[in-house]
Amino acid sequence: MAVKLRTPLTEEDVLKLKAGDLVYLSGVIYTARDLAHRKLLEKAPFDLRGAVTYHCGPIVRKKESGYEIVSAGPTTSARMNRYLEKILSMGVKGIIGKGGMKVGPFREHKAVYFAFTGGAGSLAAKSVKRVLDVYWLEELGIPEAVWVLEVEEFPLIVGIDAFGNSLYSTPR
Repeated sequence: MAVKLRTPLTEEDVLKLKAGDLVYLSGVIYTARDLAHRKLLEKAPFDLRGAVTYHCGPIVRKKESGYEIVSAGPTTSARMNRYLEKILSMGVKGIIGKGGMKVGPFREHKAVYFAFTGGAGSLAAKSVKRVLDVYWLEELGIPEAVWVLEVEEFPLIVGIDAFGNSLYSTPR
């Protein structure tokens, strides 16, 4: 059975999820790769409580009336393990990416890791309804900037739940 969720996420939302659950996520998400994490940890320009970040460097097309996301595939999340504890302590309740991350911080902060299939960036882009904002575009460039995206029914799998269960490792 699929679970439909809307951002911002609450602790109650994430505690209902189990590793392997299919989730359709709607609302606002924030892309964040390596450089964006560093900037967010210095001073986030928006409230991260209940937020969902997406390890993604999208392909973006400039239009007369803003931006269009052409492709939004995930990047490897393990690179962001060094920022995980701090970003979750800022209130982030969900992270989207590929390949998994350290399990302990998700259990400690009652947050979840959502998996999205690598190589399916055009499918992810179909869930993006519009670009709401972008931070640090001039400084970081398109793939590293923080893109604020409104998504509708973004299809995800819970890869790591708030209880420490993971699709990426066997139980101890």
